[in-house]
Amino acid sequence: MRILIANDDGIDAAGIALLRQAASRVASDIWVVAPERKWTAASHHLSFDRDLTLTRREQQVYALDGTPADCVVAAMTVLFRDGGRPDLVLSGVNDGRNAAEDAAYSGTLSIAREASFWDVPAIGFSRTKGGASEERDITALAALIENLWQRRALWSREGAYLSVNLPKDLPAEAGLATIGRDKIAGAADVKSDDGERIVWRIRRGRPHTSRPGDENSLIDSGRIAIVRHCWIDGAPLPDGFAAGLNAALSPAPVATAEQ
Repeated sequence: MRILIANDDGIDAAGIALLRQAASRVASDIWVVAPERKWTAASHHLSFDRDLTLTRREQQVYALDGTPADCVVAAMTVLFRDGGRPDLVLSGVNDGRNAAEDAAYSGTLSIAREASFWDVPAIGFSRTKGGASEERDITALAALIENLWQRRALWSREGAYLSVNLPKDLPAEAGLATIGRDKIAGAADVKSDDGERIVWRIRRGRPHTSRPGDENSLIDSGRIAIVRHCWIDGAPLPDGFAAGLNAALSPAPVATAEQ
């Protein structure tokens, strides 16, 4: 079994070290491709506009001067260009939860989403700040990865990937969560405003909005929150929507002299 690990906090982040240790208890063939630096709210940015460089840190471990999503592309198109794609892609462990609208903003989840574009099962791991990386944490995360892998037939399909939010304390009970609303970047701090030029900064943090059964409610209760995302299903519109639209857009009949 071959596992590819990436993250958005950078190759030297504590979370990716935790994930490597846990994954190494599930499989022996571990590859790491991670950004050289931290990317916050990078979303699914791909670097089409410049050359990228992979630098080998150690055997099967590479730092990339690109984005989180670039890391998966680098692995699939460069490192594994002659075959041997991974059986599983793991992302994280992100330093902080990824809930609600973070599904769009998160670099951690962009890695899992990019892997799903290549039809590889993928899991993005995030964790409430303050968690440790002690033996119990490694053991609990390894058991979770192993069980999710063994049960992949129940969650892995075309276009799908998992978002797993870990509580601060592990081990913990797992639960299936709904996607709530907890908008980051919802406020700004104005530094100066002379009427012509406004200097401002997006305020960090989130409101911690929570609904029963959503990711935040499970995380705050000390549980592991699991959500399956799927980009391929879309949001189908009602039957007859296009017919009604076409009827409204059709030009009115032009009257002739005979009429």
